[in-house]
Amino acid sequence: MANAKKLHMIGNAHLDPVWLWQWQEGYAEIKATFRSALDRMNEFPDFVFTCAGAAYYKWIEENAPEMFEEIRARVREGRWVIVGGWWIQPDCNIPSGESFARHSLYSQRYFHEKFSVMAKVGYNVDSFGHHGMLPQILKKSGMDYYVFMRPDAREKQLESNLFWWESADGSRVLTFRIPFSYNNWYRHTADNPTKDKAKAVMALEEKHGHGYMNFYGVGNHGGGPTIANLKSIQELQREFGDGRVVMSSPNAYFEEVEKSSSGLPVLREDLQHHASGCYSAHSETKALNRRAENRLLTAEKFSALAYRLLGLEYPHRQIRRGWENVMFNHFHDIMGGCSIKEAYQDARESYGESLNLAAVSLNAALQKISWSIDTMKEGVEGLSKDKHWALWEQQDFGSPVVVFNPVSREVNAPIQINKLVKGVTDEQGNPLAFQQVRGSRTNGRNDKYDTLFMANVPALGYRVYWIYIEKEFAAAQSERSLSADAFSLENDWYRLEIEPHTGYIAKLIDKANDVEVFRGKAAVPIVIDEYHCDTWAHHVFEFRNEIAKFSDAEVRVMENGPLRAKLRVTSRYNRSILRQDIILYRDQPDIEIKVKLDWREEHKMLKLSFPVNVQNPKATYEIPYGFIERPANGEEEPGQTWLDVSGTLPGRGDQMYGLALLNDSKYSFDFLDNDLRMTVARGAIFADHYGMRDEWCEFMDQGIQEFGYGLVPHYGHLRDSGVCHKAQQFNVPPIHIVETYHRGTLPQTLTGIRISAENVTVTVFKKAEEGSDYILRCYEAAGMECEAMLELPLLNRKWTARFGRSEIKTFRIPEDTEQDIAEVNLLEMPEDV
Repeated sequence: MANAKKLHMIGNAHLDPVWLWQWQEGYAEIKATFRSALDRMNEFPDFVFTCAGAAYYKWIEENAPEMFEEIRARVREGRWVIVGGWWIQPDCNIPSGESFARHSLYSQRYFHEKFSVMAKVGYNVDSFGHHGMLPQILKKSGMDYYVFMRPDAREKQLESNLFWWESADGSRVLTFRIPFSYNNWYRHTADNPTKDKAKAVMALEEKHGHGYMNFYGVGNHGGGPTIANLKSIQELQREFGDGRVVMSSPNAYFEEVEKSSSGLPVLREDLQHHASGCYSAHSETKALNRRAENRLLTAEKFSALAYRLLGLEYPHRQIRRGWENVMFNHFHDIMGGCSIKEAYQDARESYGESLNLAAVSLNAALQKISWSIDTMKEGVEGLSKDKHWALWEQQDFGSPVVVFNPVSREVNAPIQINKLVKGVTDEQGNPLAFQQVRGSRTNGRNDKYDTLFMANVPALGYRVYWIYIEKEFAAAQSERSLSADAFSLENDWYRLEIEPHTGYIAKLIDKANDVEVFRGKAAVPIVIDEYHCDTWAHHVFEFRNEIAKFSDAEVRVMENGPLRAKLRVTSRYNRSILRQDIILYRDQPDIEIKVKLDWREEHKMLKLSFPVNVQNPKATYEIPYGFIERPANGEEEPGQTWLDVSGTLPGRGDQMYGLALLNDSKYSFDFLDNDLRMTVARGAIFADHYGMRDEWCEFMDQGIQEFGYGLVPHYGHLRDSGVCHKAQQFNVPPIHIVETYHRGTLPQTLTGIRISAENVTVTVFKKAEEGSDYILRCYEAAGMECEAMLELPLLNRKWTARFGRSEIKTFRIPEDTEQDIAEVNLLEMPEDV
């Protein structure tokens, strides 16, 4: 390899804006570090500084504009090198696929606007693991290279620290794993850590025959390269020659080694594991993150519809502000649950701002649309409720309810209205079945009840239903059945039986396929002892030290109506209480569980266990914008909204069967033999890194948390199960508004999108960051190449696109239908930019 023996010295400062301190201290730390780096440039003409994190640059721009101008000058000079292309260095497993796209979108555009450059190198030197779809996301964000450090050589063996990393779609980035550390630390016994570490890295160069990067500078709480560091490098240069040891940047390093990279190994998998406990630490922040991501995306979709249909101003500023908060909280020490307690109060506040900004924008769009729907009925116009009350009461004209569907597939979903009614119809006047259910109110004998009905709503659209306070209708009789008794639920698809006293699922029978879904008891709450784990669970890869199970259960029938049946299972362990509401619908083939957990345990973890009754099982995990199959070895693994276990049915040859587990806020799972487990709570100490435990320590996840999960048994292969769409609907249910009578320009039902291919999922519909165009982003979700017809009726657009396996595609759609639709990258720019 050309220039094989050149050591690239990378001056940097690992900047944790939050960890053992709050963001305000991190703010000051970043200003001090940037000032120090600029001063070192004045003192050492060859010094080059490398720094990631658009959020940090924005802080400097807003609070120290004179220093910001100095940085801009050094960037133009080439001595201050911007890397990363993301808002901060996030956890690289837990954020959604679209969150990673937003890191690139907002950060790369910021760098281009302020510095006339964009990052070429992805840069997450302290993140605790890296999901396998990152190469595609990086490539579509203008970054051809990647730098990481964790997992290190003790945690994951690699053929080489320099390799091609390839995602499932075939995208590749040239990737480098930092040896030893990203800062000055080498060994406790090192006399001169800068020189000693540099010589150790030079030995790796000799061994592997290519150049290496060696990172130096004070890190974590900032600081950056010191005068002593730089003088040590000058000594190395005198000892080995200027050409052997150079002050450099990741950009320069990759440009050099890429020239002779054809023989490097190719890695086609995740980069795991480091700090497996971080997938489950601090449940509240993870739940807030999921909720904020989904609400922002929903607000964008309906804001774009309201802009197109009715000219409502699109809330660019509010949406961007909401995403900036979310992206900042993706920082690996926040999202990973390993910061101090005070940091999570700050995270709670900023997530609250994002959720409120999204809620206000979403409400404005939905109200604008619903108010513009023509809901006027014959006989209502000119009739005053005040003056003609008797006639009004006698006629019962009904009230319109507009139900909005945020996802890209038609849904049939339960809608719970804050009223007790006697009749429900669709927009054509067809009577619907409904059910009286308990609401959240307690202010009267009848006022405490709501009405539940099933709504069938078009993709990314809406439909009007009508509710009647007094008028009754004879709804068509359904051929489907639903029943509940003291310890069982049953519909046309399943029979589910609860074991008395323990509260575990004793049996789940798939009636259509004559399959017993579980091999043994399921939904078993297992308590794990983790006293010897720190918050990160460093060097712990599986959690199997079982010490107890929740039991002593009380089982009650909570609902037994024509549409929904519900059993409440309340079980206990020590001072903790677990309440699971197990729900079957008459018209839905899946099982929903709503959980309320009062967790009071310290140094303990809670898992729910589901032993799936298949042979030769394989576990497939959703990861950001994709999925990955992982071995059934019991190791704790990160996942997103679904996890599937599939195999062959016992005694049925090669017939495939599986169970998908959906969730609305959990990210940590394991699978051993046939047993699928979801981690739901951890009683770990806040920021317990070194085991200095005393009576002042406080524990996470204490108190009440609520979440939901779903069980989706399926016959056949995972790719045919529709689990991706089911998980999306589970996380983003329909929204409704109770309206009144008015004339309007919009019809009572509207379809926003049609997609011909079942394996293509839409995640984004929004206004472009500049101009009048629209952005549609989707991805292939089943690992199968396909051709899809995409149609946006409200834009009068219809086109065909070819999707590769697990490919993300972004379309830029001009308002002018005479202009062509363009395929662009995640930055909303032509793919060759």
